[in-house]
Amino acid sequence: MDTGDADAETERYLHDPRWRVAERVRDAALRRFPADVLAVAVHGPLAHGDDDGGGDGEVGLLLATYRPGGGPSPATRRVDGVLVDLTVAGADDYLGQARTIGPLWPLTADRYVTTRALHDPTGWLRTLRDEHLARLARARPAEFSTAARQAWYRGSAARARAFRLAEWYETDQALLMLGEARLAAATVQGLLSRTYFRDPGDAVRRTGLAGADMTEVGTVLARQAEELAARGRPVDGTVDDLLTS
Repeated sequence: MDTGDADAETERYLHDPRWRVAERVRDAALRRFPADVLAVAVHGPLAHGDDDGGGDGEVGLLLATYRPGGGPSPATRRVDGVLVDLTVAGADDYLGQARTIGPLWPLTADRYVTTRALHDPTGWLRTLRDEHLARLARARPAEFSTAARQAWYRGSAARARAFRLAEWYETDQALLMLGEARLAAATVQGLLSRTYFRDPGDAVRRTGLAGADMTEVGTVLARQAEELAARGRPVDGTVDDLLTS
């Protein structure tokens, strides 16, 4: 890192209390669980280093342990006014998650690929990234189509529920279900195009679904159903299809 980069890092640290909280959590975890902690890292906006949260956003922290059940329990809470979302996982279990292509892949992949080490003496975070990228390179198109189909079912059900609630004038609940439908449709699009997102907000923004109304979401889901059928299996089937899938 050259002098300019170092100065930028110092400036960011001084003006963003999230970094100080993240380092305090790291120090406390290493002090209290010295035999358990393999690696500590931030993910999300802090890892990307290009957000302008000004200290108002949350801190996404990963604490990888040598063994499942080691270290502290996962937790989410405010620390000196900063929201901390602490993920604690056994290193092997977390690598297993990184090798999985499932319906939520577009929302989880970023934390495998983009992390920033706070403690990583063995280079485990590099292994995490390499394992995930290697899994993507081996993945067959059918795996993404299967995951997209599962996400599509969730989105279709949420949209149908939102429509019914709107008919009953349950506006608040309808809006919540519409939000779920938007996010599910965004994850379908991410799976079909092998695109992952930083977070749910990024997913609906980048797919153009952030402000989609009931009709627009329905149109997107209908188009996705056609693409899924073209990829080998329609979204609607028979009882035999259900029992043999």
